[in-house]
Amino acid sequence: VERETRYASPQNEVERTIAALWEKVLQVDHVGVHDNFFDLGGHSLLVIQLISRIRDVFQVELSLRGLFESPTVARLAQNIEVAQRATVGLLPPPIQPVPRDSWHCLPLSFGQERLWFIEQLESGSALYNISDVVQISGPLDVAAMECSLNEIVSRHEILRTTFVAVGGRPVQVIASSWRLTLPVWDLRDLPEYEREVETQRLLAAASQSSFDLSQGPLLRAALLWLDNEVHVLLLTMHHIVSDAWSKRVFHRELATLYEAFSTGKSSPLSQLPIQYADFALWQREYLQGKMLEEQVDYWKKRLGANPPVLELPTDRPRPAIQTYRGAQQTFVLSKALTQLLSDLCHQEEVTPFMLLLAAFKTLLYRYTGQENIVVGVPVARRNQSEIEELIGFFVNTLILYTDLSGTSTFRELLRRVRKVTLEAYTYQDLPFEKLVKELQPDRDLSRNPLFQIMFAYENLTPDDLKWKDLTVKLQEIHTPIAKFDLTLFMGKVNDEFTGTLEYSTELFEADTIVRLADHFQVLLESIVANPDQRICDLACLPKAERQRLLVEWNITAREYPGDQCIHQLFEDQVKRAPDKVAVVFENQHLTYTEVNRRANQLAHHLRELGVGPEVLTGLFVERSLEMVVGLLGVLKAGGVYLPLEPESPPARLAVMLKDAPLTVLLSTEHLLDRLPAHQAKVVCLDRVWTSISLYSETDLVTETLPENLAYVMYTSGSTGEPKGSGIPHRGVVRLVKGNTYADLTETDIFLQLAPITFDASTFEIWGALLNGGQLVILPPLLPSLEELGNALKQHRVTVLWLTAGLFHVVVKERLESFKYVRQLLAGGDVLSPSSAKKVLEQQGARCRLINGYGPTEDTTFTCCYSMTDVSQISDKVSIGRPIANTTVYVLDRYMQPVPIGVPGELYAGGDGLARGYFNRPDLTATQFVPNPFSAEPGARLYKSGDLVRYLPEGNLEFLGRYDHQVKIRGFRIELGEIEVILEQCPGVKEALVVTSPASPQRIGGHAEDKRLAAYVVYQKEQKPVVSEFRDFLQKRLPHYMVPAVFVLLKELPLTSNGKVDRHALPAPDQPVADGEGAGVAARTPQEKVVAKIWAQVLGLEQVGVHDNFFEVGGHSLLATQLISRIRETFHIELPLQCLFEAPTVAGLTKSIEAICWAAQDLSSRPSVQESGRQEGRL
Repeated sequence: VERETRYASPQNEVERTIAALWEKVLQVDHVGVHDNFFDLGGHSLLVIQLISRIRDVFQVELSLRGLFESPTVARLAQNIEVAQRATVGLLPPPIQPVPRDSWHCLPLSFGQERLWFIEQLESGSALYNISDVVQISGPLDVAAMECSLNEIVSRHEILRTTFVAVGGRPVQVIASSWRLTLPVWDLRDLPEYEREVETQRLLAAASQSSFDLSQGPLLRAALLWLDNEVHVLLLTMHHIVSDAWSKRVFHRELATLYEAFSTGKSSPLSQLPIQYADFALWQREYLQGKMLEEQVDYWKKRLGANPPVLELPTDRPRPAIQTYRGAQQTFVLSKALTQLLSDLCHQEEVTPFMLLLAAFKTLLYRYTGQENIVVGVPVARRNQSEIEELIGFFVNTLILYTDLSGTSTFRELLRRVRKVTLEAYTYQDLPFEKLVKELQPDRDLSRNPLFQIMFAYENLTPDDLKWKDLTVKLQEIHTPIAKFDLTLFMGKVNDEFTGTLEYSTELFEADTIVRLADHFQVLLESIVANPDQRICDLACLPKAERQRLLVEWNITAREYPGDQCIHQLFEDQVKRAPDKVAVVFENQHLTYTEVNRRANQLAHHLRELGVGPEVLTGLFVERSLEMVVGLLGVLKAGGVYLPLEPESPPARLAVMLKDAPLTVLLSTEHLLDRLPAHQAKVVCLDRVWTSISLYSETDLVTETLPENLAYVMYTSGSTGEPKGSGIPHRGVVRLVKGNTYADLTETDIFLQLAPITFDASTFEIWGALLNGGQLVILPPLLPSLEELGNALKQHRVTVLWLTAGLFHVVVKERLESFKYVRQLLAGGDVLSPSSAKKVLEQQGARCRLINGYGPTEDTTFTCCYSMTDVSQISDKVSIGRPIANTTVYVLDRYMQPVPIGVPGELYAGGDGLARGYFNRPDLTATQFVPNPFSAEPGARLYKSGDLVRYLPEGNLEFLGRYDHQVKIRGFRIELGEIEVILEQCPGVKEALVVTSPASPQRIGGHAEDKRLAAYVVYQKEQKPVVSEFRDFLQKRLPHYMVPAVFVLLKELPLTSNGKVDRHALPAPDQPVADGEGAGVAARTPQEKVVAKIWAQVLGLEQVGVHDNFFEVGGHSLLATQLISRIRETFHIELPLQCLFEAPTVAGLTKSIEAICWAAQDLSSRPSVQESGRQEGRL
């Protein structure tokens, strides 16, 4: 080892003893008093060994932090002398052998108890199998190998242990002897290719074969004979009897024993003073009283009552029950990067574990935007010398919670992680299982409690080992299993950091994980380049991905007449087809020439009234011919039209008229009494048209530029007051000319249905009139479905825009209305995949369905997704890509582009942007920001407030509002996902899911708690049954996504724009099923029996049929006892999983009855007879 300091010998007995301990632990010679422990190869595991040896020799308790802060012999000696004066009475008691006569009923360790419990949930799975492949080259003595394995089994009682339940509680049963037989599979005669295939098949089958914990053995071995001197030894153990440290002990002993036995010698290994069962009993006795209280208090303060749930973006929805199906992706960091990372570790006095964990947490922060990151980390928990040589399940899991403020530098974060890690190691004795019991997190079969992401750093040894006359190479089998959503394993081999990402294939695609690995490597390069950068600014995108996101997917430039104004393009159409019908309203119609003449006459009059560029003119009319003439007249005069909805509340109209001072206001006589007070000159189009018709019919000389405003449209504001978006002519022209999302021609017939205060009308009106099409205007009142359908068929409408809400209703009620529609646009809200598929299946290729997304501030459409086949629709309907001459960026809160698949806020740029908000420079500056990715002077982006993400192929997925994400009990929930599943339920026509306040009377509830409420519109011929809706969802979604309340409606209320009117929804006042039925007593004999068992197991006087088992004090061990009692009482095999799926008396009773009916083929409810102690016999 190369030392950075000159050797200085120890000066006293304490320093000499410490130096000797270092030499033994580090396996180096001549340790000087100024040598740094970590420079000599020390790491976290060796620190723990050193601390346990110091405890044995000096009788002092040193913390991990103490050694990190005193990493030299000299400084450590000083700390030990201080600690000797303060440690009296604080050392843990030694582990003593348990008397043999009591071994028949020994308890499990806390960690074993958790694995036993998981085994009851996942019976028959290979989830916790640990497998190693030992490749052996040379003359193998098979008999010596078998003897060596049996000697290890004889030495370690844990390998002869099975686990059975007594009264619902697991105990250890240790066999006095057990002999392992080593089968040999001879594959030498197979051709090389077949031999390799058969080898992999046998290894996979053996490693993935489940164990029976109650029967054993929990160690399997097999030998494959591949060539005369080539063998493969496969070892598989259940995790309940082993861990990573134990594997090293196993292989070390195997090498020692094989060398002895193959030369005819006896075992050189000394007898073990204690066994794993001794540790298990010691752990339970040690973790009591003040010791337990201190550990629990630390973790409760550190994690709080509800540790944050890390919502890593996934490719697929989370299944209701975690399947543990997984895969792995490996990567290797270059030697140069590894060296730079090691240098940074040295500078900051941290271990590679701390540095890589801080970097991983930074990546998770960049993926989720969450500043409070919780990650699980395994610790060996071998902090006592007497257990270092034992095989067994000692490993514990620590929950490392870190606050990652985006303004922190990486160096600051690294120091924070170092502090948190050292603190956590000080309190590592509290088993994860007891922490779960103390915190009582929401029980959920879809994910692991308290954390879903794990990070592990393994101090790897070289794979190639030398045994006597043999070359041995150790390999770990990667099974198709993932215990968590995502685990990052890091290690160092041959001066290179290596990584393996183990991930759930239920949640992630392989390509997503490959990208994540690339992002991690780029992030590490950015960290070593400048560790003083803010973590929000550190690069994590490879150059190719950044180029794709910022440039390639924004190549949308397309030629269009952006140098002309709206009315000029209309005049061009007049010249092309002067006698073509332009507008139809009821039994009236106007040709292009007629519309143009009337608009010119009005424009000349408006010019006299002072209307010109940038001058606002109000338009207070209903859908009519006058509406179209009014719009064009204002534009031809050079003015800006402000559409006002006659059906709007007077107070809202008053706010807009006050905000936007008008010179002129166009209206009709019958609407005048609806106008609030204002200062504008009113031009009553129907009353004064005779005089207007005297004006010239010729086109006016335009004084307007494409940059001038065409209209101001008001939309709802977050403050409750409407805000007016000023849209220039160029924005409208970019929307309807030269676009790629639709093919608009002079043969098309458009329906004008939207109010002119809704920006869909911009597309309807100008999409028709600027492309030579025909505009069919519906009467002012909202039509019935029958009237809408008749109009579509009567006028043979080919281009139709509908709000998402109206689209869904028409698809379900009047699908035949789309008979002539060849381009169907829908948007304004999330489109239902089932409705979209139904249209495409019915209409075929003759109809293009377009999902249009865009805010008013970007002139109606920003992105569109065009569909002609159902194969283009998955779980959600994409919003597609930016339309022509539009750019889109998905950014985090610090304006950094987020990776593909990661949610971020949509920022829109290009020619469709509004100038800003009328008379609101402050709001304009907030929402319209400089474009940091454009070299064009003055380029801006609109901050939409919408949460989206890029899909791998370049389409965008809409996720909801950026500032209105829903969280229930710490879980982030996408309401649309629940709606999609609920609409698949038989009898459900339409569904809407919202959040509502939970009842404060709920057990453990608070007034500020939220719950989910589902509004269900059901088929007329169906009789809705709420319990069926709930059962349907429980089989398909995690329980926290199942609405607590179901409200049945005949139809969803809609606004005048056709969107769901959420304010008009009735209050969800049904009682909540989970946790709010404390007052509901058992109603049937079966429920009474189950409730009685619950009360006894939980130690309660009584329970309600809707009480949640885990919310009223239940935990995993009590769950196994409850199920055991139910099995005995009802004489059935009830899986433990049933309690998690139905954690109420009412729900569990249904499961019991279903099993009884299936087992006995009963066609009626089973009866319960209570007789003495035989309660509940069926």
